[in-house]
Amino acid sequence: MIDLYYAGTPNGHKITLFLEESGLPYKLHRVNIGKGEQFKPEFLAIAPNNKIPAIVDHQPVDGGAPLSLFESGAILVYLAEKSGKFLSAELRERSATLQWLFWQMGGFGPMLGQKHHFNHFAPQPVPYAIERFQVETQRLYGVLNRQLEQKPWVAGEHYSIADMAIWPWVNAHERQRIDLADYPAVRNWFERIRTRPATQRALALANG
Repeated sequence: MIDLYYAGTPNGHKITLFLEESGLPYKLHRVNIGKGEQFKPEFLAIAPNNKIPAIVDHQPVDGGAPLSLFESGAILVYLAEKSGKFLSAELRERSATLQWLFWQMGGFGPMLGQKHHFNHFAPQPVPYAIERFQVETQRLYGVLNRQLEQKPWVAGEHYSIADMAIWPWVNAHERQRIDLADYPAVRNWFERIRTRPATQRALALANG
């Protein structure tokens, strides 16, 4: 039913986390971003921003032609609405879930992605950039920790697409030079998600 165009990155993991949790049937199509497969015309027809993940739903709920989507946050919302799972219909919980999803999309992911780049991939050290993104990464972990001190899950009482969006980036905390011992509420939340069977299945796909 769902074709998922995937690479084993934090953004790719978001969608496999959801699909493994929800039970929606899907077929995995690996995109080798190291070889530039994301620039192939057939992939660009689905994902014009030439980045994974992307999906094609061959059975959209309107009964029409197959529907393609790119951008991980948009895909999570679409799949949640399609399946009726992990995004509450109740106003306040839904609003909180979308708020934290967009926090990840607009801040946590991009800032940590820049930190990865300047720490691991930049052709020469840029001390200002390394320091800037280290400070911002620590600030964002602090924001997340304060939220999780108050709530069992990021958006409240239930595991949601907000947790699925944020968790894969926290899974890379060692590459970010973050010690989760400094953020105990995040560490507790991280371990609870890490040990979920669906999470284990999703992570195994990255090594397939």
